[in-house]
Amino acid sequence: MEDRDAEVRRSAAHALGKYPAPISAARSRNMRAIRRVDTKFEVALRSALHRRGYRFRKDYRVVVGPVRTRPDIVFTARKVAVFVDGCFWHSCPEHGRQPAVNDWYWGPKLRRTVERDRSANRELATGGWRVVRIWEHESLDAAVAAVVQALRRNRTCER
Repeated sequence: MEDRDAEVRRSAAHALGKYPAPISAARSRNMRAIRRVDTKFEVALRSALHRRGYRFRKDYRVVVGPVRTRPDIVFTARKVAVFVDGCFWHSCPEHGRQPAVNDWYWGPKLRRTVERDRSANRELATGGWRVVRIWEHESLDAAVAAVVQALRRNRTCER
């Protein structure tokens, strides 16, 4: 029943021009399968940090001023927020590309994502948080090093 209701809502949204109709059923399945959390790289990064003894929260909601965001990994006591950004969704300068189909939809959507990332970075920094952004194409060792470096900079009085 829920699938049918979702299909009706999608069809209505397509008819209103809110977003494009899928090119095919296979493309629609592909897009629905894209994960928001627990990507392979994110899981590998969390596992590597956990093996090194770091404890954190995943997908934890952080509210700073008008911004509500959900970093992929959050060290609440040290106020370090880690985002693992996908090359397509966050317009990676190295691997990001403009879609060839439905540019009227994807162009503004991807620009809004980049603007939202910048706004979150700004507000979190203003609130005393250290923000670490890692591209999904980076090596795991480099990502772990970046997070550990941020944690060491934000170390509170510990023995």
